[in-house]
Amino acid sequence: MSDATTIDLYEVTMAMSYLREGMTGPATFSLFVRDLPAERGFLVAAGLESALDHLSGLHVGPQDVDAFASALHRPPSDLRPLLGLEFTGDVRAVPEGRIVLAGEPLLEVTAPLPQAQLAETYVLSQLSHQTAVASKAARCVLAAAGHPVVDFSLRRTHGPQAGFQAARLGAMVGFAGTSNVAAATALGIPAVGTMAHSFVEAFATEEDAFRAFARSHPGPVTLLVDTYDTEEGVRVAARVLRDLDRGPGSAVRLDSGDLGALAVRARSLLDDAGLPDVRIVASGGLDEYAADELVRSGAPIDTYAVGTRVGVSADAPYLDSAYKLVEYDGRPVMKLSSAKVTAPGAKQVFRRPGCVDVITLADEQPPDGGMPLLETMMRGGRRTGARSTLDECRERFTADLDCLPTAARRIRAPVAPRATASERLGALAARVRRRIEERTTEASARCSVPEQTVSGPHGSVPR
Repeated sequence: MSDATTIDLYEVTMAMSYLREGMTGPATFSLFVRDLPAERGFLVAAGLESALDHLSGLHVGPQDVDAFASALHRPPSDLRPLLGLEFTGDVRAVPEGRIVLAGEPLLEVTAPLPQAQLAETYVLSQLSHQTAVASKAARCVLAAAGHPVVDFSLRRTHGPQAGFQAARLGAMVGFAGTSNVAAATALGIPAVGTMAHSFVEAFATEEDAFRAFARSHPGPVTLLVDTYDTEEGVRVAARVLRDLDRGPGSAVRLDSGDLGALAVRARSLLDDAGLPDVRIVASGGLDEYAADELVRSGAPIDTYAVGTRVGVSADAPYLDSAYKLVEYDGRPVMKLSSAKVTAPGAKQVFRRPGCVDVITLADEQPPDGGMPLLETMMRGGRRTGARSTLDECRERFTADLDCLPTAARRIRAPVAPRATASERLGALAARVRRRIEERTTEASARCSVPEQTVSGPHGSVPR
């Protein structure tokens, strides 16, 4: 089976009904985040490349049809209309690395209705997860205030694919390296790593462990110093590094306790030992909040290694994202449910200096100084250009971050800018709402017409 079966069952049931009813006209779906998590002043668009890979290779084969049939407890012949379905539509999207705000489409798919519907599950899951993690990682870079940040998340992410994505997303927003060997080799990210407490425990003494590690690894080494007594661990590490002349480029790693106070003491011990070039790496449950406090306190930490909390975006592990139909066969549509109203029609987002964004209809002209965020990424089911490199994504992120208001970049209590809607988009939404409400009123009136009754021995009954 292919990725075609990585899908919610209701996408299949809807696509089957569309095909049966002959509803194969062009449909536009818009993917957006309704509201940002409480502690986010911005989001970083991510996951697009994974989504485009999926759509480029989407093909419903015989095994997929059998799987759909089995899930629905129906004979495969009933699902035969789906056989051979491929994605032949267009995709307009915000390139990875760009900063986006609530309500703005990250991606819009325009394709025959069954195809656009079948795209929902995979595309929504990839953009939602990766945008959440990239946004968390970006805040760590901000909090570190110029100090290197490295990714240690692989062991705690929700599976190896998520770990690979976390390493890539960290690099996209400026991380200096990753412990993930697969990601490092595949993506050209610097690989970083030290040792575990188990390594130290396996030797009779801490000094034996440090010397053995240094013998096996020529050049700079990083020694984990908090297995037993942290201060004594720093003293032992300093002695080993000095004896072996491994000072420049080497480091000690603090992984527990009061990292700020321990870093101050470690720096003093290293300097007293004549090792001012030995760096201090901090790890152990760090995220942007902890890094921000340590930086503000003046802790002499050189590198921040972040893992669990960042790899799973612990404080905001999901986004209030949606993939909604906004136009079918030339007819703008919208949802009017309480707190989940959508805007009709295909759209564009124009950004002006200072991250002042305007959401418009797709065919509107840009406002003064406005640059479009959504670009055509696929046409006729094929990519329109090469994959973005990590360097290109990082450049976009850096440029957008520089223009973001200071309040949005705050680690605590950030204030997110709000995009506004153009007059034409607002007018279209009002017309579509009015049309829907009129139809609803007419339907309600028809249903409320009293039924004629006839009298019988047991009272009045409907005719």
